[in-house]
Amino acid sequence: MNLLGLSYMYHDSSACLVRDGVVLAAAEEERFIRIKHSIDFPVRAINYCLSEGGTSVNDIDAMVFYEKPFLKFERIMKTHIAMFPHSYKSFRAFLPMWLNYKLCVPQTIRETTGYKGPVYFTDHHYAHAASAFLPSPFERAIILTMDGTGEWSTLAFGVGEGTVIKLEKDLRFPHSLGLLYSAVTAHLGFKVNGGEGKVMGLAAYGRPSVFKERFARLIDVREDGSFRLNMDYFAFHYDLVMTSPKFSALFFPPREAGSEIRPEHEDLAAALQAAVEDIVIKLVRRLCARYGLDTLCIAGGCGLNCVTNGLILEKTPVKKIFIQPAAGDDGCSMGAALYAYTQLFGGKNRWRMENAFLGPSFTDEQVEAVLKQSRVDYEKLTDGEVSPRAAKLLSEGKILGWFQGRMEFGPRALGNRSILADPRIPGMKDILNTRVKHREPFRPFAPAVCAENAAEYFDLRHDSPFMTLSSAVKPEKIRVIPAVTHFDGSARLQTVAERDNPAFHSLIKEFGRITGVPVLLNTSFNVKGEPIVCTPQNAISSFQRTDMDYLVINRFLVGKRRA
Repeated sequence: MNLLGLSYMYHDSSACLVRDGVVLAAAEEERFIRIKHSIDFPVRAINYCLSEGGTSVNDIDAMVFYEKPFLKFERIMKTHIAMFPHSYKSFRAFLPMWLNYKLCVPQTIRETTGYKGPVYFTDHHYAHAASAFLPSPFERAIILTMDGTGEWSTLAFGVGEGTVIKLEKDLRFPHSLGLLYSAVTAHLGFKVNGGEGKVMGLAAYGRPSVFKERFARLIDVREDGSFRLNMDYFAFHYDLVMTSPKFSALFFPPREAGSEIRPEHEDLAAALQAAVEDIVIKLVRRLCARYGLDTLCIAGGCGLNCVTNGLILEKTPVKKIFIQPAAGDDGCSMGAALYAYTQLFGGKNRWRMENAFLGPSFTDEQVEAVLKQSRVDYEKLTDGEVSPRAAKLLSEGKILGWFQGRMEFGPRALGNRSILADPRIPGMKDILNTRVKHREPFRPFAPAVCAENAAEYFDLRHDSPFMTLSSAVKPEKIRVIPAVTHFDGSARLQTVAERDNPAFHSLIKEFGRITGVPVLLNTSFNVKGEPIVCTPQNAISSFQRTDMDYLVINRFLVGKRRA
């Protein structure tokens, strides 16, 4: 059975092909059209998935959309009617879009792809839940989904067992952890559905105590982790902005995008992060007691908060955790297809997500043709030369673009579409932020470490193959790897096992042999405002426009012509 899961219209459009319960391919539309967080119909992602699966649209047994548009439309209509006349401007903006496009999912699918078969719809949070539990290594686990909002739900929990998923309770719009985070993100001058990770990084520089009492006015939190927002401070339920004037009066006026970041901005980010951590820790403790389980699966955009995820392992009974690497709406295409296979069609096969490499790859012949066309200087290496040559360059302080194998699914580069550097160099973070990534100076970089060496450098009790957990750097190692140690002594860690990514593991291991430090600085292969590179052409273009020193693409070492 061939199932194609689809997610689009809101942010991070994607497609995923599942055959007999096995995920064959998944990719975000943004990678192909080069528009970050694209909302477009994922026609190029669909074409890739079909090509990777060696099939055509006529061979698809069912397409599955990741939520129920009419239920979502009901929520939007009821909310706007309740808030009228304040909601008139928002209502006028959204109604034509919904009537002309968002309620026409089957028609859009068929007209765009030529598909003639059935179209199914999943509940949004069930798509998240399926994306988290079904690919996990657990036979039974707590499932927790947290995001901005789906149809009505903003948070849901339950249990997965075997191939059965049951979400027992939910929290409903407008009370939302994700929308709370997005509201503060917007107030701090960053983009919603994209800038939340920046706020998480900024929080380390602030003092949560400064705004703790004032922040408590925004949200009423109970001991079991349930909460309600004070909607007097927010406007997202009736306007085209996230916060109300009362929010600015409580804290400070909204920061202009690109303007100076001041201490009060850092303190508000810290208060937000502390509040989210408090809620999630209380909630997870309650769920562990409720279900008598110590295994947990998380999805939804809030699942990308690696600081909170790390604290779950420190401060709750959870011993094993699986966080979907494409935890946001991009991963819902996978979740929708897996949900349909198991819950609608009774499939019993469970695919386990051992890595996130589900995107396109390119042969040496394809890569060399692009290199010749681009007229760049390059050298073809043998398989045995790639890691030693790249590791030596890194040990000499060079910055490398690293392009290998299949592209990652999800927002974080995990060693196949990465920019790499030496974590021992104290100024490397500033060099990368300024000369390569062209992004805010407070943004941290992640360490990638051989899994077998992780305990030497980090206080981590759990593998972190998808860069979804934050861990403290051991005090004696902070001076050893300063470029990947955040302001608060933590790191958003990736543990790399040989079985999951032999090429990347080999490179880190070789770097460790040369330097004594089996850790690399790993950041996504892109610059500010652009998606992660997908093709050799993307990689070469990004390489030429930045101050990277070398590009390793498959078995080719690309340098730059120097004056």
